Amino acid sequence: MSHADVAQDVVLSRRNDLIALSHDIHAEPELAFAEHRSAAKTQALVAERGFAITPAPAGLDTAFRADYGSGDLVVAVCAEYDALPGIGHACGHNIIAAAAVGAALALAEVADDVGLTVVLMGTPAEESGGGKALLLNAGAFDDITAAVMVHPGPTDIAAARCLALSEVTVEYRGHESHASVAPYLGVNAGDAVTVAQVAIGLLRQQLAPGQQVHGIVTDGGRAANVIPGRAGMRYAMRAVEKESLRALEARIFDCLRAGGLATGCECRIDEAGPAYDELRPDPWLANAFRDEMNRRGRTPVPAGLETALPLGSTDMGNVTHAMPGIHPIIRVEAGGASLHQPEFAAAAASPSADDAVIDGSIMLARTVIRLAETSSERQRVVQAHRERVA
Repeated sequence: MSHADVAQDVVLSRRNDLIALSHDIHAEPELAFAEHRSAAKTQALVAERGFAITPAPAGLDTAFRADYGSGDLVVAVCAEYDALPGIGHACGHNIIAAAAVGAALALAEVADDVGLTVVLMGTPAEESGGGKALLLNAGAFDDITAAVMVHPGPTDIAAARCLALSEVTVEYRGHESHASVAPYLGVNAGDAVTVAQVAIGLLRQQLAPGQQVHGIVTDGGRAANVIPGRAGMRYAMRAVEKESLRALEARIFDCLRAGGLATGCECRIDEAGPAYDELRPDPWLANAFRDEMNRRGRTPVPAGLETALPLGSTDMGNVTHAMPGIHPIIRVEAGGASLHQPEFAAAAASPSADDAVIDGSIMLARTVIRLAETSSERQRVVQAHRERVA
């Protein structure tokens, strides 16, 4: 029996445990940097298997690292487990965590035979906060040769592409006054928000292909009869690559400052977290994963169409700029719903989601084993790592 088949059998033998883990995380959604129960659940099965657990790498309480093996090919399988405010696991991170655990358990079974060190990397705050970017910047990935993970979605995509992203908080400071007795004594921070949003709306016609901007008002005042002296927004900007994102930021910041200028308010713009780089899937790993999708009876989007299907943004993009990596999308049937919809949150604990956990575990494990057993590609990623750390 091949090493890949051994790994696949491990996943199938742990099917009930992996699905139970997915459902357990799904039932108790936790937000970014507060995923204490979810992180503990994600560690449990690999700890029982003998993985060495490193808690709170980079000082992040809900991050962890679990290592097994001693090979020079060190592959991180990334687990996400944060949820969204109000709609829970509408991005299916419970599936990601369970599939990562399944792949790690499968790879542990063959690690010594194929010269592999498998690292289950618990990465918090993908939805907001950039846990992977923080871990990467702090050195938690310094010894990693390659990194892999899967993400659920409405279709199967082997070499998924995601956009570069940055996010800011905006605060306008004016001066309160009675809205009827003395409105002329007020400096209206709510009006600053309106001016900025109108300016951004007019700018949309001139956005370059692939550029996006969207946001919310986080503070618009407290009482209708008080001129608001403080107002706030949170805005995200995206683009197909970092250089385009920088250009977009400059134009959006001008729109935000225009709100303050037009109303006489002070304007403060702060980064809401680390920027996300665009996703750069490693071509060889993506092709290997595509083969494994076909092996499992899935129908991935044709390679020629993948670049036309950007799917939001992810801090896994930062990881793929530092090392070979993939972030494929695995299909979950959601009745036409897509990510970040309540209907997708419900689908993330469905039989289709359970299949995604098992298929994702198997496809990740088999892809990593193919890398370990293909000498030219193994040498390529190991050498690239040596050059990176040098």
